[in-house]
Amino acid sequence: MTGRLDAVLLDRDGTINVKAPEGQYITDPAQLELLPGAAEAIHLLNHAGVPVAVVTNQRGVALGRMDDADLRAVHARLHQLLGNQNAWVDAIFYCPHDTGACACRKPAPLMLRRAGAYLGLSNLRHAVMIGDSLSDVEAGRRAGAQTVLLAASGSAPDGTMTAPTLLDAVRSQLGADTAAA
Repeated sequence: MTGRLDAVLLDRDGTINVKAPEGQYITDPAQLELLPGAAEAIHLLNHAGVPVAVVTNQRGVALGRMDDADLRAVHARLHQLLGNQNAWVDAIFYCPHDTGACACRKPAPLMLRRAGAYLGLSNLRHAVMIGDSLSDVEAGRRAGAQTVLLAASGSAPDGTMTAPTLLDAVRSQLGADTAAA
């Protein structure tokens, strides 16, 4: 993306923090571990004045593996870990529902649109959704945002950029001159 960047929407697990093993969920703050470069990437966005919101599916709530209080504690830990590195997210939006039970679970766009509205955006045309799964990309596309898929290889839907890490994606979005910021 070149030019105007109104906001960046980030998936959480596998984008900002280490993803739990398949079929498991991060249910305790002590389990949350930032991915290398994630705080730096968010700090670069903060420094550039770009609002950042997290948009995350949290099916573990629907399955009874955690409750809203557990999830709030995990998100408080996320804020703390980012803050320790002079970075922050402006908001966290999550879908606690099971697959097929709502209109907010990615790949549906409602959660992203809510995040955009919270950030004061009438549309997401100049926003970017960054995530590690095709459902993140599809949600971004349906919401009208630009999309970046975090992947080691370059296989992504048409119109979707790829990057190996969040830091690489953010540097690409902001331009090469931010690498030294």
